[in-house]
Amino acid sequence: MRVTFGWLVIAAGICGLLSFALLAAAIGSEYWYIIEMNPLNMSDFEDLSSHSGLWKINEGGKVYAFTADYSSYSESELQMLNMHSVIVVVLPLSLVLLVFGGICGLVSSLARSPALLTGTACYFFVCSLLTLCGASLYIIYSYRALAETERLVGAEGLAHVRTSFGWSLGLAWLSYGLELLTGLLLLAAAHMSRRQRSRPAMA
Repeated sequence: MRVTFGWLVIAAGICGLLSFALLAAAIGSEYWYIIEMNPLNMSDFEDLSSHSGLWKINEGGKVYAFTADYSSYSESELQMLNMHSVIVVVLPLSLVLLVFGGICGLVSSLARSPALLTGTACYFFVCSLLTLCGASLYIIYSYRALAETERLVGAEGLAHVRTSFGWSLGLAWLSYGLELLTGLLLLAAAHMSRRQRSRPAMA
């Protein structure tokens, strides 16, 4: 199968749309982090199982939003909340930038401009870097929050608690991979367009 310029830009467009959809779903969903109580040993506390997103926590059917009142937190808790504040800025920013990246990708592909295609590819690499930073920071934040909880309640207090990352974080990682792939496809399209423009001059 012969790879053409049109095939490359269409594939890049599909990957870009999928990356946007997956990141939007990840940001809007509430399964970034899951806490489950062991029902065999702690059946009375089964309702304390919870799952959380970037904006709120669902615990036993009750929803709690992340509060902006920092007055009652310790220094370590403030550091984690500041880290969380960075996450909820970086990931939505990456989502907004993907919209402009799609517009730039459409314009550059219609113009078949190697320079514009290369610039758009680099733009998607920047978006992927923001998504990577947001997802990585969330993992660091979650581990620090778990360590702080263990320090407060002790290891025995968490003996019957199972924690895991949810599918929302998985969607963010998939979006990151698709953003990279979009950039690579646009680079390949730019290279092909450059070669096609140089052929008449060589002839």
